[in-house]
Amino acid sequence: MEQVTLHGDGISATIVGQGAELVSLRNAEGLEFLWQAGPEWRRHSPVLFPIVGRLKGDQLRHGGRVYPLTQHGFARDKPFVWAAETSPRSCTLVLTDDADTRTRYPFAFRLAITYTLERRELGVSFEIANTGDETLPASIGAHPAFNWPLQPGLAKTDYHLTFAQDEPAPIRRLKDGLVLAAPRPTPIEGKTLALSEQLFEADAVILDRPASTSVRYAAANGAAIEMSWQGFKELGIWSKPGGAPFLCIEPWHGLASPVDFDGEFADKPGVMLIAPGEKRVLSYQVRLEHAPL
Repeated sequence: MEQVTLHGDGISATIVGQGAELVSLRNAEGLEFLWQAGPEWRRHSPVLFPIVGRLKGDQLRHGGRVYPLTQHGFARDKPFVWAAETSPRSCTLVLTDDADTRTRYPFAFRLAITYTLERRELGVSFEIANTGDETLPASIGAHPAFNWPLQPGLAKTDYHLTFAQDEPAPIRRLKDGLVLAAPRPTPIEGKTLALSEQLFEADAVILDRPASTSVRYAAANGAAIEMSWQGFKELGIWSKPGGAPFLCIEPWHGLASPVDFDGEFADKPGVMLIAPGEKRVLSYQVRLEHAPL
């Protein structure tokens, strides 16, 4: 199968085998919530594995050796295998290590991604299993891009993010894809982040210790999204500088290398360490809301 479209009550989702990528998310009225790719950015909702962001020099260091591994890893560009348990509301796709992945990431793993639809809600689960005989260091992230604005008739600046909790902690910023050493004052006021193109002139807004595990993306009226997550430790918020018509809300476990980090991959901040025979499960949900303008 090249792709599957799942149907639930008031929601549909299309997933492709290449990269196990979500490429469409619609409500019952046919409104498309997900960015449909384009010249500004050719992806929809890539899976970030086994790294989030960029490694310094695009190099993974392990056991005294250096392996080439570029931004966000390889999962987003690999063909996944469809598991047998596909149903009208759910599907699972699996990626395992092979000769190609081991030239860039010298570890045995099994990554299973399950998409499930409930009423007006998409659930996405990531299961990372260590199938080898040494500790598995890994990061993983979701990167869904939503239309911004979500529907015609509204301006980008009508939208804001509302977090479940106040978010007073400083944020992190990037330089050349690496995390700057000094934190920056947060642009979030209480629970609210006003959205504008200027917010992303310096790349992503990174919450490396968010208090919240959910956020609402909305304007004063019209369509909205409620996103929640479990197991993820960081949150990235991004739109391509220059005015791209999408907004990415990205739960992460791990982030780009700090500008001054030259150590082993297993020692990089944010990396999970999974023992042989063990697994980690992380998940997120997207709930769609639709109200006429």
